[in-house]
Amino acid sequence: MPINFLSPLRALFFITRPSFSLSQSTLSSSSSFLPPVRLFSRTSPAGATLMQLKRKPRQPRRARHAISPQMVDRPQMKAVCLKVGITKPKKPNSAERKIAKVRLSSGKTVTAYIPGEGHNVQQHSVVLVRGGRSQDCPGVRYHLIRGAMDLGGVINRLTSRSKYGTKKPKASD
Repeated sequence: MPINFLSPLRALFFITRPSFSLSQSTLSSSSSFLPPVRLFSRTSPAGATLMQLKRKPRQPRRARHAISPQMVDRPQMKAVCLKVGITKPKKPNSAERKIAKVRLSSGKTVTAYIPGEGHNVQQHSVVLVRGGRSQDCPGVRYHLIRGAMDLGGVINRLTSRSKYGTKKPKASD
């Protein structure tokens, strides 16, 4: 009996299971009829043929772009502060983010975020810059390291002190 009356998916089901015999009694009794295997792709599971690969060889995947392009292969860089200012974050957030325009020791000028509450950065301050963008500030792809060089730590910080360059507070008796 030809299989042309079945859908392509059911035809694949019957072809991929050779032990299953197609008969009129199997189609009429719904209790013993197995539903087709669900296929999520119409393409064959086999890869490209040799001729397809000869015509169009596989292309290497493009490398992901660097989050902090000036800091490739460097954990931190020394920089001199050129200008300190504030910027507004992207749409759902509302605040005043403190940023600094700094000249790296490589000679490039970048914009860096100053984390924490309050800072003592001013023009000509020598700071340490690390990679890592500020997600809600467009164009800010670097962070200043608190507690290093001229940038002091956050005052009265009790939690996550290592991120903000703060010493452990003295135990009061």
